Amino acid sequence: MSTIKTVGVAGSGTMGSGIAIVAARAGFRTIVYDVSQPSLDRARKQTEGFFAKSVERKKLTQAQVDTILGNLSSTTDIATMAQCDIVIEAVFENLKVKHELLAKLDAVCPPETLFASNTSTLSITEIAAGSGRDERVIGMHFCLPAQLMKLVEMSPGLRTSDEAFQAAWDLCKAMGQIPVKTKDNPGFILNYFLIPFNNDAIRMVEAGLAEPAEIDRAIKTGLGYAMGPLELLDLVGLDTHLLVAEALYAGTHEPRNQVPALVKRMIAAGHLGRKTGQGFYKYSGNAMFGG
Repeated sequence: MSTIKTVGVAGSGTMGSGIAIVAARAGFRTIVYDVSQPSLDRARKQTEGFFAKSVERKKLTQAQVDTILGNLSSTTDIATMAQCDIVIEAVFENLKVKHELLAKLDAVCPPETLFASNTSTLSITEIAAGSGRDERVIGMHFCLPAQLMKLVEMSPGLRTSDEAFQAAWDLCKAMGQIPVKTKDNPGFILNYFLIPFNNDAIRMVEAGLAEPAEIDRAIKTGLGYAMGPLELLDLVGLDTHLLVAEALYAGTHEPRNQVPALVKRMIAAGHLGRKTGQGFYKYSGNAMFGG
């Protein structure tokens, strides 16, 4: 049973919004922080759209949705995060950005507040080093889309206390997720396999070996994946994939982790995936995945 009552999420992008849905849906008071009010407004609209689909599909009643949305609030004032028992950061895969955020959170949050990072590739120990509270920082890597996927990779840093890790583990289970414990290694479990796999799929497109739809169809049909690698990359965003792949490559120097040149050309063209309406596929609207 979790002792945590209020969950903070720092960052209102695709991952942050999904994590906030998971927490609020499980009955936790949830506060989303972002420096951008338009980003918070967009996330709220997408969240309401997600739950409207849940009602349409009879997964939830409107009364349940009203309660969930009542659990969920947002703020551009970082001081509000002092109310949280844990703050899960879901910002860019950049160590400096994460350190700056955690230092600001450390200045306003009580000493007992836990900090968790949704990083998929960076070292939890290195992230914790900029937090001001190394022993209370945990890696909690939710899988995209967080509101539909159950897996959370839980990683302690070298100085993370057993108490802090257990509290975060209990929270994860209370939110209805499935935690797995990993060591603080580049890519943890999932991205250790996924990043090189996705890069190989991009290289197939780059080499003209097959169209994106054919590659995805082969992977889904032959391997039983729910999404093909190129569909997933469009959902993640090519800009995000670049950051993650570069971080993993820097930590491993494994050639397959190095991002293909096609990714940088697509980013230069503004073809980032679902959020811009075009990536490996074309899209209309930017509705949140699932429902």
